[in-house]
Amino acid sequence: MSQPILATKLYIPPPRSNAISRPRLIERLNEGLYRPLTIISAPAGFGKTTLVSEWIAGCEQISPTVRAAWLSLDDDDNNQARFLMYLVAALEQVVPTEILPLLQSSQPSPPEVPLMALLNDILRVPDSIILILDDYHLIDAKPIDDIVLFLVEHLPPQMHVVITTREDPGLPLARLRARGQLVELRASDLRFNAAESTKFLNDSMELNLAAEDILALENRTEGWIAGLQLAALSLKGCQDRSGFIQSFAGDHRYIVDYLVEEVLDRQPESIRRFLLQTSILERLNGSLCDAVTGQQDSSARLETLVRGNFFVVPLDDRRHWYRYHHLFAQVLYTHLMAEQRDLIVTLHQRASEWYEQHQFRPEAIYHALASEDFERAANLIELAVPDMQRSRQEATLLDWLRDLPDDLIRVRPLLSVHYAGALLQSGHLEGVEDLLRDAERGLESDASEMA
Repeated sequence: MSQPILATKLYIPPPRSNAISRPRLIERLNEGLYRPLTIISAPAGFGKTTLVSEWIAGCEQISPTVRAAWLSLDDDDNNQARFLMYLVAALEQVVPTEILPLLQSSQPSPPEVPLMALLNDILRVPDSIILILDDYHLIDAKPIDDIVLFLVEHLPPQMHVVITTREDPGLPLARLRARGQLVELRASDLRFNAAESTKFLNDSMELNLAAEDILALENRTEGWIAGLQLAALSLKGCQDRSGFIQSFAGDHRYIVDYLVEEVLDRQPESIRRFLLQTSILERLNGSLCDAVTGQQDSSARLETLVRGNFFVVPLDDRRHWYRYHHLFAQVLYTHLMAEQRDLIVTLHQRASEWYEQHQFRPEAIYHALASEDFERAANLIELAVPDMQRSRQEATLLDWLRDLPDDLIRVRPLLSVHYAGALLQSGHLEGVEDLLRDAERGLESDASEMA
């Protein structure tokens, strides 16, 4: 008995009426037609599906010889028989073939057999064929990856495959890239630039924001389309727009709800714990994350997060240092505060110790202060003073000293002197005399103890 086909899985989403035209990305997609595979890989909310639906509509309008087949994937498509059935059903929309009944028989053939027959049928079609596999991140079965790879490596010249995904698929991307068979669009490509942000906020969302407000929102969201949209929805009913924009951050309820539902709550507990505990860090690398979390596989985990587009941004070409997207980091830290508040001091202490061991003294001081380990922070600040003065960073030194308890500074003559000097450098005279007097008393006390 044949299995029913859910027709909505084969439905091509129409372009949105208020979608922002993105000619720079459409051009990249058009260039990709001359290669077998295009991968659009970015986190949730970067407009992957919207971009492809706009591109497909444009292709079909420009040339009647372009035909598009669409397959929206879900978790159940990790079953090989089901995936093949829907793959063929999608291509049947644009290619005359009679393979589907064979797949639904009680004794189906190995996957290569229907695939070869399908490719032969496509070869006889004169039109250009585009197959879109949407939401491929829901696929985690190697047999499905093998089917897609077989398809890509044996495509007829007039066919092209597009994969949209939140994480890189289990395909040999390095090999395809080296052979010139792959076009890639990443989060860095999909982010709205200044012109696109302006058009979206002022034309599509009809907000009529000033240029400086748009720039502030673009900076806070880092061009993340969903973030801009959530901000725009909030601004619709907001009286003090500029005030809202200045305070817009990862603790805003729409941002929190979206990232928690779409990203955080979908992760295994080990990944979720790693994300929360490392949210105290402004920069991430494997060794540092090992020290903070007490785990031993952080380098591999960071690579997995990058491949999975977990709002992780590489900071160097060697992929040694990373950071979280700012809004994502704020959401993570909010949940860390709610769920593991008692652990935060320990996490900062571990980070401070790692940074000190690796000669990153300013970072070690930052985390010592964050953990309220003021004795440790004071020791580190005393050691850092010469370097801070040589590099003319008295303002940073002053901020550190202001974070220390007054009682602690009074019993440290060296810190009292440097505190007074930093105040003088910044043009603040108040408190200088008291600090110098404390330093003098401390030195006299030290001298009498030595005698």
